[in-house]
Amino acid sequence: MNMQTANVTAPPAPKRLEDMQLPVVMMRDILLKTIFRKNVDMVSDIAKAVCLPLAVTQQIVDMAREQKLLEATGTLNANSGNEMGYQLTDAGKSRAQDALAQSEYFGAMPVPLSVYREQVKRQSIRNIQITRDQLTNAMGHLILPPDLLDQLGPAVGSGRSILMYGPPGNGKSSISNGIRDAMGDKVYVPHAIEYAGQVITVYDPIVHSAAEADEQDMNSLRRTARFDSRYVKCDRPTVITGGELSLNMLDLVYNPTARTYQAPLQLKSTGGIFIVDDLGRQEEPPQALVNRWIVPLEESKDILALQSGEKFEVPFDTLVIFSTNFHPNEIFDQAALRRIFYKIKIDGPSQENFLKIFALVAKKKGLPLNEAALIHLLKEKYPTINNVYANYQPVFLIDQIISICEFEGIPYQMRPDLIDRAWANMFVKDEHIVK
Repeated sequence: MNMQTANVTAPPAPKRLEDMQLPVVMMRDILLKTIFRKNVDMVSDIAKAVCLPLAVTQQIVDMAREQKLLEATGTLNANSGNEMGYQLTDAGKSRAQDALAQSEYFGAMPVPLSVYREQVKRQSIRNIQITRDQLTNAMGHLILPPDLLDQLGPAVGSGRSILMYGPPGNGKSSISNGIRDAMGDKVYVPHAIEYAGQVITVYDPIVHSAAEADEQDMNSLRRTARFDSRYVKCDRPTVITGGELSLNMLDLVYNPTARTYQAPLQLKSTGGIFIVDDLGRQEEPPQALVNRWIVPLEESKDILALQSGEKFEVPFDTLVIFSTNFHPNEIFDQAALRRIFYKIKIDGPSQENFLKIFALVAKKKGLPLNEAALIHLLKEKYPTINNVYANYQPVFLIDQIISICEFEGIPYQMRPDLIDRAWANMFVKDEHIVK
């Protein structure tokens, strides 16, 4: 089933210099730095390097020529449609080096924060409408009780915060990834944004996966007419953090050598999902982490600070999913819990669902089921752990049995004694070690 969303409107390409809404000196300096660093000389190549349409690039080139920072080489390049070549003058090289000393940033021209805000609205996570079929398909590899989908669907469709809690090993992380997979549309991520003359890089190939069609079309100058090429068309981003998450990872990252900023994780996840896995395993207490999110979650805006101490607002448009093995009342006060819109308990499967999962996994991995072995598992083994079933156990036990069969050089099979050997690896006996 196709994604049920309002079509995301692409950011329009700037047609003139005035459309850029950037300081003129900043644009000129980024152009000079890019020519200096990338050694490009044709306007078409310069345009591609700074991710601007030809007409706008030509305007900046002409301005730099008037200021005697660029000069025509006087040669036409036959391979580039008889384009005129340009090179930096001595004054231009000097200006490029001075500009690099102030900020190492060059390449794609940044998008002003005010312009980026408008694009965030056009592609908001809150515009998403997810159907039951779509969510079921994305969770196809999981056996989930219908009432869980009843809760998950509206939660995801709202684009608001979700807290998933329950015992470990029951697929909270897998469900989070399934929610991510259900979002099949694309958004536009800027290479960088500009605020108060500072450049903040946003696009991150580790977080953002560029749409294939766009990659194939990289050499076409016509693509600038389709949308503003200062953006990269990507799948909705997903940022997954776990025990390593700390509060300073949610601040702007300043690179003192390059004198540029990198967007924090939540800004990179704009228009997508931010998953905080294993909440309660971080150095900071969960309450402190959630307190950091309270204003963004309630007001759809976040506050970041520059090195100078100046604070400014950025859009906060992210579906935040918290996942924890602790009971919410153990790690949050009621005020924090009130601010998380959806609390969903992810429990272990019933015996019936456990058997369904076990049979599915066994079939997928080519392990024949055996009634005597299953009865032994249910009647002899599970009572020793109070018949507490977890979603991870079928895969674990079946993988263990397969490994034993391969080691013993016997066909894949399920026997009570093999169940015993697999079970022994699932739990560590609580016994005293003599030193």
